[in-house]
Amino acid sequence: MMKIKYEMIIYWSNEDKCYVVEVPELPGCMADGLTYQEAISNAEIIINEWIETAKEIGRPIPKPKGRLIYASCPPNQ
Repeated sequence: MMKIKYEMIIYWSNEDKCYVVEVPELPGCMADGLTYQEAISNAEIIINEWIETAKEIGRPIPKPKGRLIYASCPPNQ
């Protein structure tokens, strides 16, 4: 498995009663787990599977940016 460098957003879902992990830089890449650690571990597996699938079908693989550039609000004008 490769070293994961993509940003992960982790939150508790009351509806699903589990932790959810989203990987914004890889469209559709999500995982979950009953514990925080399980969710992260599952996300690492899914990230690697996402990348392997992208390679197989010739889809471009985004380079990790490290921090969400679109998470901050623009200044008031």
